[in-house]
Amino acid sequence: MSVPAARVTPLGLMLALTFVTGVVDAVGYLRLDQVFAGNMTGNVVILGMAAVPGTGLPVLGPAAALVTFLAGAAIAGRVLRDSAAGWSRRCTALLGGVGLLLTATAIGVYATGVNGARTRLVMAASLALAMGMQAATARHLAVKDVTTVVVTSTLTGLAADSRLGAARGRGALRRCAAVALLVLGAITGAALCRVHESVAVATAAVVALTVTALGHAFVRPGDDSTPPGTTHRDEAGPRVRASR
Repeated sequence: MSVPAARVTPLGLMLALTFVTGVVDAVGYLRLDQVFAGNMTGNVVILGMAAVPGTGLPVLGPAAALVTFLAGAAIAGRVLRDSAAGWSRRCTALLGGVGLLLTATAIGVYATGVNGARTRLVMAASLALAMGMQAATARHLAVKDVTTVVVTSTLTGLAADSRLGAARGRGALRRCAAVALLVLGAITGAALCRVHESVAVATAAVVALTVTALGHAFVRPGDDSTPPGTTHRDEAGPRVRASR
């Protein structure tokens, strides 16, 4: 059965990648020495606390994840340099690379397990490299409030624009969906880790590759996630009408 093109939007695809991050971060934290592959804020905080003697917190894993995440983001930034806004073949190549990297990691985890410290370090670095590439590609696609790797700014916007805040009521559904998909991914990742770590990573790989295929097939440059005929307000500009 084919997927109706009208149902495939950058927003939906980025929400699916947010689910991927939840799965991957669950694997990293539960099985790879408390490493966050996508949430670099967590790694920075862990490294800061680990600087105090006696905390017993890991250093190598979070440090390796931080470095390789930055490397992945830099690679994606280089590939997307001078690329037109919106989905392009470069986005397909990068997100396809994310899916293949996750697949290779799943195979590695299945073949070697995660009992060795060196193995855990390599796997954490591999996952973080993939998440860095994913995050930079999502940044290029610029789906509002959905970075795919963190939800702090999303939660801030949700609260600030709520009835208790500025009462603008903009983007609440999109923001709630991003948070929910990250939580759902974390739950899924934790549950699948009880089966085997490789199953969790393989699940993330399948979702990433599916997103890549759907984006390449159905999303065109200039597409956005705002339904035709609706309006939205740019943070720094006046009210505009979405193009048809």
